[in-house]
Amino acid sequence: MNPLEHLPPRFLTRRQMLSRMGTGLGLLGLAGVVGDPRLLGVAPSPGNPLAARPPAFPARAKHVIHIYLNGGPSQVDTFDPKPALAKWAGRAIPSGNLTTERPLGAALPSPFAFHRHGKSGIEVSEIFPNLARHVDEICFVRSMHANTPNHEQSMRLMNCGDERLSRPSYGAWITYGLGTENENLPGYIAMCPGLPVSDVSNWRSAFLPGIYQGTHINTKKARPDELIENIANARLPRGAQRRQLDLLAELNADHRRTRGDDPQLEARIQSFELAYRMQLAATDAFDISREPESVRRLYGDSVQSRQLLIARRLVERGVRVVQCYHGDVQPWDSHDMIADAHRNLAREVDQGIGALLSDLKQRGLLEETLVVCGGEFGRTPAVELPGPGTPGNGKGRDHNHWGFTVWLAGGGVKGGHVHGATDEFGFRAVDKPVHVHDLHATMLHLLGFDHEKLTYRHSGRDFRLTDVAGQVVREILA
Repeated sequence: MNPLEHLPPRFLTRRQMLSRMGTGLGLLGLAGVVGDPRLLGVAPSPGNPLAARPPAFPARAKHVIHIYLNGGPSQVDTFDPKPALAKWAGRAIPSGNLTTERPLGAALPSPFAFHRHGKSGIEVSEIFPNLARHVDEICFVRSMHANTPNHEQSMRLMNCGDERLSRPSYGAWITYGLGTENENLPGYIAMCPGLPVSDVSNWRSAFLPGIYQGTHINTKKARPDELIENIANARLPRGAQRRQLDLLAELNADHRRTRGDDPQLEARIQSFELAYRMQLAATDAFDISREPESVRRLYGDSVQSRQLLIARRLVERGVRVVQCYHGDVQPWDSHDMIADAHRNLAREVDQGIGALLSDLKQRGLLEETLVVCGGEFGRTPAVELPGPGTPGNGKGRDHNHWGFTVWLAGGGVKGGHVHGATDEFGFRAVDKPVHVHDLHATMLHLLGFDHEKLTYRHSGRDFRLTDVAGQVVREILA
């Protein structure tokens, strides 16, 4: 006979009692000494976990818009001009080819011309004429580098700070630390017409509470009621829905009292509440038909243009992090015919990017919105050799994690600035190299956090976005 089966349902086991009376009280005391329970990994709020919270120190940015050119744009065809490639066209690069996924041949010059723009005179490829008008507001980090030349691993590194393990995305870390300024919308939204490589792992919350994971919006569809399925309840009026949720909350609370803390249950409760609040707010935020025709014309009619206009509407309404993936899977993965592929891809995003920067600046939002643009890595300056099992045809570039470009604008970043450099062929970052961990540390700093102190205790250790590395790149701060 089980001696516990006749005990009252709210009876505490010995383990629960020790946790709540011993460790629990000690943790409360320690949090009081430190002064900020978030730095100990304690849940930010017992009420609404998405409630806006102040940063650890004065921030330059309040929001992030990440324009993700998934697949890996070529730095030497976009933002990092390399005249030496024309000089060595058709010949082996004298310094040799670095190890990438596939065999490489001779130097492949860019098919695009570069021109100087703005007061800063920064050179930008001809395929980005609208973006080029904003170079004096942009900081180009030409010395980025990652760990591996594989899409899946590098995308997880760029989004989650680790290319292999299940770790929270940077958007989840940011909303965990700051909450959101609009509790009727998710704090973190990832828009993509389909799914990128590694799909939902790019915006996961992992061991952070589930309410902080990104909300994926499939922008292959356009109408708000299609973008967010079941956004409206056609069967119950809002009053009845509220009573239903209140009853469900009571039942869940009773369940939680008898079974102890359950992060998955808490995430489920909060998702029900958020879905209820979203019914009106999301319908409005995602409906770009409410914008004046002149604004819609400014952005253009491509899918990415529509995403960027929605991104502006979201940060305007207080959403903390918005990601705009260019396309399904990895559109910038130009293993062949890079001249045609990159020109067409740039045409799809350039007008929208230029419009976004103009629109944010005109509305006074650029100063408080950090705009980040780039891929998971770059591409090789040497041609990818065609062969069995390889997609190349002698006119494309392979993956290159040794050196690539990411640019940032607004949110406390130094405009009209170029940081670091790759070698004369654009292969490896050689001057002021910036790892992805450094980029994340800098983003958190601009949002008002020390990346070494924004931590969460899981499985007996304190985790952070930057793992055990990362330095703030102070030279790019305004």
